[in-house]
Amino acid sequence: MKKNYLPFKFYTCSNISSKKNLLTELFFDEHIEEIRQRCFQSLFIILSFILVAFLEIKGIVKILELPVENIRFFQASPGEYFLSTLKIAFYTGFIFSIPSILSQIIFFLLPGLTSREKKLIVGLLLSSALLFLSGLNFSYFVLIPAALKFFINYSIDVIEPLWSFDQYFSFILILFLSTGLIFQLPVLQVMLSFSKIITGKKMLDLWKYVLLLSTVIGAVLTPSADPFTQLLLSSAVFFLYIIGSLFAIFLNKSI
Repeated sequence: MKKNYLPFKFYTCSNISSKKNLLTELFFDEHIEEIRQRCFQSLFIILSFILVAFLEIKGIVKILELPVENIRFFQASPGEYFLSTLKIAFYTGFIFSIPSILSQIIFFLLPGLTSREKKLIVGLLLSSALLFLSGLNFSYFVLIPAALKFFINYSIDVIEPLWSFDQYFSFILILFLSTGLIFQLPVLQVMLSFSKIITGKKMLDLWKYVLLLSTVIGAVLTPSADPFTQLLLSSAVFFLYIIGSLFAIFLNKSI
């Protein structure tokens, strides 16, 4: 009678280890390739937005000049305005490409996350983009007009306001970036809360120290020396801190 044997093959530990290393290398290479592709896609998107912004630079410059009225701008050198428009096109293109860059990050991270982590990461990235744009709007519609109005009214009876466009753009750029970064405070608070470094309730208990710190931050980050603009920025920092603390408490209970 013929006996049937099941095919069976023994592997040494070295063979198993080499197969695991091979799988790890393949898995790592796939991730590197995906990262490379997404980086190229993000770079292409950024350059496309920069190109569009440069082609529409006159309209963008007029929008940036809207916060001030009856002000004449000049260029101190022949190429000053051209260089300024290059900087404006770069920052405008980068800002408008942020949603696309965040989507690339989200699509890369999603496959390796749990459902709880997916909700947290996607929510933080989207909130970060919305808060950054909110900071830009706050700067454009509130901070910049308040600061410029103070300077114009302060010297209106003494000298005629005649500003360098490059210096004006540098001034509003500082306000744009500072408020955009400050508006990321709630996102940072939620991350600290989920990392178990500090709870939302503990953040609320520290409101007195944050009130003092927000005053210092407002004085440091405001390029103008007028107290009204500093007060506006300090109030925004404190308000964002309270909102971030309450949001951290809510998310810890719901997620």
